[in-house]
This record gives sequence, C-alpha cells and structure tokens, in this order.
Amino acid sequence: MPAANARPVTLITGASEGIGAELARIMAAAGHDLALVARRGDRLEALAQDLAAEGFARPLTFACDLAQPDAIEPLAQGLAAAGAQVEILVNNAGYGMLGAAASLAREDQLGMIDLNIRALTDLTLRFLPEIIAARGRILHVASTASFLPGPGMAVYYASKAYVLSLGEALAHELRDTGASVTTLCPGPTLTGFQARAGFDATLFKGPRPMEARAVALAGYAGMMAGKRVIVPGAMNKLTMIFARLAPRALLLAAVGRLQEGRKA
Repeated sequence: MPAANARPVTLITGASEGIGAELARIMAAAGHDLALVARRGDRLEALAQDLAAEGFARPLTFACDLAQPDAIEPLAQGLAAAGAQVEILVNNAGYGMLGAAASLAREDQLGMIDLNIRALTDLTLRFLPEIIAARGRILHVASTASFLPGPGMAVYYASKAYVLSLGEALAHELRDTGASVTTLCPGPTLTGFQARAGFDATLFKGPRPMEARAVALAGYAGMMAGKRVIVPGAMNKLTMIFARLAPRALLLAAVGRLQEGRKA
C-alpha cells in the first residue's frame, strides 16, 4: 500500500516540449499532481511556472539526462525527499536518428538504446511496486514505427518495437492488479523530434502530421480508460493494419524509400 501521507504524483519524462509538455498541461488541468523530468531544466522551470500561473499545483521538476546509467536512482531519491510516490508513470523521453546504421555514430545509436529502452525499462521496474500498490497507470509513448522494420532509422524503429512489446506484456501481467499499462503509438507528429532526428518536417509525405496536443489527448484518454494500445489518427491506424498484413520485403522497401525522402 502507498505510504501514509505520501504525495501521489504523475511522473512525466521528456516533459520539456512536444507530446510530453502537452501531456503535462492536460494532466495538470485534470487535477494530477506532476513531477516533470527532462534534460533542459530551463524549459521545465518555464513550464512549471506557466502551470502554476494558470492556477494548477506547481509541478516538481528534475533536470537530468535519463540516458546516463546512473540517472534513475538520484531521481527516485529526489522524489522520496519530496514525499512523493509515483502513481502514474509516463515514459515519453526518447529520440531517433535518420540515416543508415553504418553511417551514424555508434555512440549516438547506443545512446538511443540507453534512453528509449534501458531508461524506460529502469523507470518502469523502479516504480512498478508503488504503481501497483496505488492501482495506478503507466503510459509508454512508442510510435507506429513499433509495427514496422525501419531501414534508414533501424535502431529507432527497433527500440520502439521493444517499447510496444514490453507494454503489451506488462498490461497482461497487471490485468488483475487494478493497475494498467497503455502504449501510445503516434505516427508523424509535429514536435522537436524531427530536428533532433535530422530531417525536415516539411518533407513529410502524405497527410499532414498530427499536432502534439491531439496525440497527447488521445494518449491521456486511452490511459485513463485502461486501454492496452492507442494508435491516434485514421491514417496511422491504416499504417498499423498494413504493417501487420503486408509481406516483410514490401514493408522494408516502402520504409526505406520513405526515409530517403526525408533527408534534409
């Protein structure tokens, strides 16, 4: 059971911009007490001040690089020192890189694994007992990349496949506990992801990318409803269906062409 007088919080990683920041705004408005984590402390503080100015509880903020192997325990200690226990965990932090694996720096690709996979898993395992005790929730932010092989972004696509697999398995394991695990799989979304990945958002092919707030709203609603997987947007749902039915060789060729067209 949660400790007496514990402050139940929603811990959101990658909260300084994009989907993470929008989830923070949505959840603050819904009455959740927040703890926000990101590398850029100045942006976290600005968001916390904005939320407080709007009349919401001022979030706890923790500036740290979750890709570092020693980052999780100091974060847990900081939460404990604030009297906080994690009731909801939003694993949103992550990044991708455009380019053939042989052409990208090995350390950068391993850093992607450290953040997208290792840190997400570490956070989940570290806080899972208190989430179960609180009958709380976990929201993993994955991608429609979870359903596809990803030539041109091979490590990123593989990392998101891991996130989806882990999320679905945990959802099944926790099905009788009162806690839930939801995996959000957005398609192209207008955030800072594109600049860090190395391609221009204006090069998106097909329908206009979704706005971060629309994705965040879908993720929050699905998480609160206890859904296992959320794929927001009609075209993204079609992508998921196509990925599950199409021959693998066809998928490889299609994704490879897509990434070639995104190079800035």
